Amino acid sequence: MNKVVPNADEAVKDIKDGMTLMLGGFGLCGIPENCIAALVKRGVKGLTCISNNAGVDDFGLGLLLQKKQIKKMISSYVGENAEFERQMLSGELEVELIPQGTLATRCLASGYGMPAIYTPAGVGTEVAEGKEVRNFKGKDYLLEFAFESDFAIVKAWKGDTQGNLVFHETARNFNPLMAMAGKITIAEVEQLLPAGHLHPDHVHTPGIFVHRIFEGVNYEKRIEQRTVRKRN
Repeated sequence: MNKVVPNADEAVKDIKDGMTLMLGGFGLCGIPENCIAALVKRGVKGLTCISNNAGVDDFGLGLLLQKKQIKKMISSYVGENAEFERQMLSGELEVELIPQGTLATRCLASGYGMPAIYTPAGVGTEVAEGKEVRNFKGKDYLLEFAFESDFAIVKAWKGDTQGNLVFHETARNFNPLMAMAGKITIAEVEQLLPAGHLHPDHVHTPGIFVHRIFEGVNYEKRIEQRTVRKRN
């Protein structure tokens, strides 16, 4: 099975209006920059996006928000994105805020083929409204369902033509979890290598989970909030 596609445009060509997408990254770290740009160019609308946050106003998922291409965000926090905040408060954008650990574990459950999880996070808060609560050994837990997504879009440091992926340091974040969870997983990588060039012990995501892979271009790798120590 040939998993290699030439570019982001080809990788996302069958993403249609109204689909649900998982997108890896945390802030601006490890986000699939090329695929996001390709989705902006395609103009698909009514998307539901599952991502830790929505980037910033002029980068990452913020580019899709600017074009009103996202109908609903399922995230952990609003972050540095003023447009995300504005659309949420004005009612233009549906937003489901989820505790970060729950977001990660619902991705994990989807990848593992589990229909649901029980978690103590959110018990007794607005997060628990309308959800089943079950007591285990004297402690309450919420029933949370695994995510269902049409596509998972992730970004890795290295990959090979069989779809095996290696992530770099903190850019691993949500990427390995989401790579397992999509019905179709698209991976963009900084370096695409021939099969056999990655040491098996270094692979974070086995190629069995990846359906399309390509070598990305022109990565900006912006920093959301640059903080440096003052010189003496």
